[in-house]
Amino acid sequence: MWAITAMGQSLDDTLRENSLSQQYTRNDRQAYRHRCFWRMLMPTQLLTQYAGNMGLISAGVGWDYGHHGQWETDLMFGLLPKYSSKRAKLTMTLKEVYIPWRCHFDERWMIEPLTCGIYVNTVFGHEFWNSQPSRYPKGYYSWLSTRYRINIFLGQRMTFEIPENRHKWVKSITAFYEVSTCDLYVRSLFIDKDVSLLDIVGLSLGLKIQIM
Repeated sequence: MWAITAMGQSLDDTLRENSLSQQYTRNDRQAYRHRCFWRMLMPTQLLTQYAGNMGLISAGVGWDYGHHGQWETDLMFGLLPKYSSKRAKLTMTLKEVYIPWRCHFDERWMIEPLTCGIYVNTVFGHEFWNSQPSRYPKGYYSWLSTRYRINIFLGQRMTFEIPENRHKWVKSITAFYEVSTCDLYVRSLFIDKDVSLLDIVGLSLGLKIQIM
């Protein structure tokens, strides 16, 4: 009788421990998913860029992802000086970058011979509109607005990777250039006879710091 009771207690304890173990496992999995979610939201790079139809100078954060980190999404804010207007303006740009391949010279230096992508930027201000104002001929800007610009670009990058035993939070530093154009410039190329291909493309320079 004692053996049966002892066996019964042992079985109950085992079932209880298995139940707690499963509960802890579910909690651990849920906590792990939460950590992965918040980790995905944390930027992995800092950027600054000169020109590029997103302001005279712009800066922001970015995320790299993909099996080989070949995709990047950047969110940047820029400053557009007032020039001949009444005030300076703030711009915002959402940029998607694709890097087909990378070439390593050695353990520290790497080149990305081709980068390409698309970005959409906007200028904050009441002077810019979404739909064509009545002061323009009907259909003149039927599918364009001055508030949003769609840009495409090609470029190249050179990266210096900092050894793990020497970096604290900066993993690598990248210098890049891009040649870009936007929807409004492409439209001008086909409508205005005096506009050439060189007139619609612009050069921008940038710096990227990889932090994760």
